[in-house]
Amino acid sequence: MHKIAFLVLIFVILSCETKMQDSREKPVARVLDKTLTATDMKEIFPEGISPEDSVQIAKNFIEKWVRKQLLLNKAEINLTEEEKDVKEQIENYRSSLLIYRYEQSLLKQKLDTAIDFREIEEYYNQNLSNFLLNKNIVKSLYIKVPRSAPEIYKVRRWYRADDAESIKNLEAYCSQHAETYDFFDENWVDFSALLDRIPIQIGNPQNYLRYRQTIEASDSTYFYFVRIHDYAFNGDPFPIELVKGDIEKIILNKRKIKLLNELETSIYNDAQNRGQFTIYE
Repeated sequence: MHKIAFLVLIFVILSCETKMQDSREKPVARVLDKTLTATDMKEIFPEGISPEDSVQIAKNFIEKWVRKQLLLNKAEINLTEEEKDVKEQIENYRSSLLIYRYEQSLLKQKLDTAIDFREIEEYYNQNLSNFLLNKNIVKSLYIKVPRSAPEIYKVRRWYRADDAESIKNLEAYCSQHAETYDFFDENWVDFSALLDRIPIQIGNPQNYLRYRQTIEASDSTYFYFVRIHDYAFNGDPFPIELVKGDIEKIILNKRKIKLLNELETSIYNDAQNRGQFTIYE
């Protein structure tokens, strides 16, 4: 019966358009001298919501409203008059909010968001010390093939080659026989994480990468093949493609700051010329 009654309440809330003119609308909840009505809640329900979900949303809203009113009442009782004087804070918040909204409107109208790659490259080259790697990274090919797979010797030949025919043959073979076939030629990966997938110990990864392009290993179940296409070392600058997005954000933020500073200065100078303010010595 309780759920049925609540569903009826939800129907009233969802269908209610205006408060009753005689101010006798039945409360949904009351805390001391504060009341919550169905009309107060009609905006909380998304379109097309089911009655069951409406019940849960209404219950949660009412519970939160009651808790808020109780906390507010305790604050009113226990705070001093000075502590309850929030006019200045409210005015400061209002001022900050209005300025923020005006600035955002201006940025939408006037901010140039097109960033040429040359600008990204220029910033990158001027700030290389801000983009240093803390690990070795590689672009590579990684293959894991069961020892039972046929004609492994062909994989050994194909994965080292660059011609289109070998790549096509390797992809066809791996799609049929490989346990794993990852082609990281477009993405940089952590070299140590890649080594964790291979039963091999490499004492000096940087020296290995300098002088070797391939890794082959095996265990009782699989053969492992890796070909390194490119690498960068711990302490080197990040490859620019990895930090391109971050640099774009930095450039945009600098433009925003510049535009807003120009706006503030323009408004100040215009008001000064019009005699709209006075600074007393």
